[in-house]
Amino acid sequence: MPWSSDRCLKNVDNPVDKVDNSSNRHIFSHSGPVIGLFAKQPVPGQVKTRLTPPLSPEQACQLYRIALHESVSRLLNTEVTIAICYAGEYSWFQATFPGRPLFAQHGEGLGTRMSNAVKELFAAGGGPVLLVGSDSPDLPLKLVEEAIDHLQRRDVVSVPCRDGGYAMIGLRQPTRELFIDIPWSTPAVLEATRRRCRELGLSYHETAAWADLDELADLQQLVQRSPGSVTARHIVSKLAALL
Repeated sequence: MPWSSDRCLKNVDNPVDKVDNSSNRHIFSHSGPVIGLFAKQPVPGQVKTRLTPPLSPEQACQLYRIALHESVSRLLNTEVTIAICYAGEYSWFQATFPGRPLFAQHGEGLGTRMSNAVKELFAAGGGPVLLVGSDSPDLPLKLVEEAIDHLQRRDVVSVPCRDGGYAMIGLRQPTRELFIDIPWSTPAVLEATRRRCRELGLSYHETAAWADLDELADLQQLVQRSPGSVTARHIVSKLAALL
């Protein structure tokens, strides 16, 4: 997502290995594409840690919260069902995103959590399934729509990131092997995913690349790239002195 390892995930008040999403089976009112947005409850010191310093934990937390809200709001402008795959307190996500389907992340390691999310989103009646993070709040909807369109003909589609990861990945079938033994949080994620598709005989497509918010330079690029973004405006008004 530019998928990265969340070294602080288990510090969030969520028993990620002891959750029951069984009540979510067949909850979607109609079949069709589903986007699962991976999100953590904004807690200072547990989100956007690669930006601290120069940001304080509180500044990083506020940035993450705004990017998360913008990511959800942007995706709600599509015709696609949006579910939130959350780590943190169920009550926080229920109050913050009322009416959104919620799936607790569970499993040891990011790959297992993504694999479980894919399985459960398909079981809930969706498909194809796309996973996206909250690190690309200005992700163009045309790339989302392109990915969904290609999933009519391809098994796997990704929106690659320039850092060697991906901002979104979509699957036509619940192929969980795509997330096992991937070198998460390295520049090799995308290439490992391409290789896995070849090994499994899966047809694969990439859209144009996009960017995430992992490093300080990424914040500067967001401001230049999408000055009208809510997240970009927050960066300019609150964090300009650090850029």
